[in-house]
Amino acid sequence: MRFEEDDFLALSGIQHYAFCPRQWALIHIEAQWKENYLTAGGRILHNRAHSGDGPEKRGDLLIFRGLKVRSEELGISGECDVVEFRQSGTGVPLHGYEGLWLPYPVEYKRGKTKLGDCDRLQLCAQAVCLEEMLCVKIEKGALFYGEPRRRESVAFTPELRAELWDTVVAMHRLFDQKRTPGAVKGACCKSCSIQDLCLPGLGKADKLSVINYMEMNLE
Repeated sequence: MRFEEDDFLALSGIQHYAFCPRQWALIHIEAQWKENYLTAGGRILHNRAHSGDGPEKRGDLLIFRGLKVRSEELGISGECDVVEFRQSGTGVPLHGYEGLWLPYPVEYKRGKTKLGDCDRLQLCAQAVCLEEMLCVKIEKGALFYGEPRRRESVAFTPELRAELWDTVVAMHRLFDQKRTPGAVKGACCKSCSIQDLCLPGLGKADKLSVINYMEMNLE
């Protein structure tokens, strides 16, 4: 299946969905957003990663910042923070440069490495876009975390690619239905910038009746 451009979803939303499907729906379906110090720090880090006046060449390494990417197969489009092209016999030709070059996406994230795959899925999606656009196989990339200030290598395994596919399919399904999942309160809510818009406490198991809720708050 190939998606038309009008049906593309934001690549950055993959991280949102993997973190919390309700958060993704509030941002990408209902267009609600509120920034906190965590999201502001991440935005500043991304802006620094994108700064530059074009490709940078360091020996056998080419560095592209803010590279636009898309995938008709996944139905997503977005921007890579940094894509490093390294000379390799398994790479592809690039206009204006001699030899063959293999892309290596690098995504910049605030904070520390996460236990879940939300960041790895976003990076894998960038790799899939580059593979489709350049007709090349990309085995790995890296996540750069701002607090330890070091890279974490990420292998694009069949398992990670399958998880990415399932995630994107679920995102398209919800977007087509224009449906926002119910609130489920969890540990991730503490760091969510739109917690006040989401109101996760209303989704707890011991839900109050409307009458009891009104009486409790009126008191």
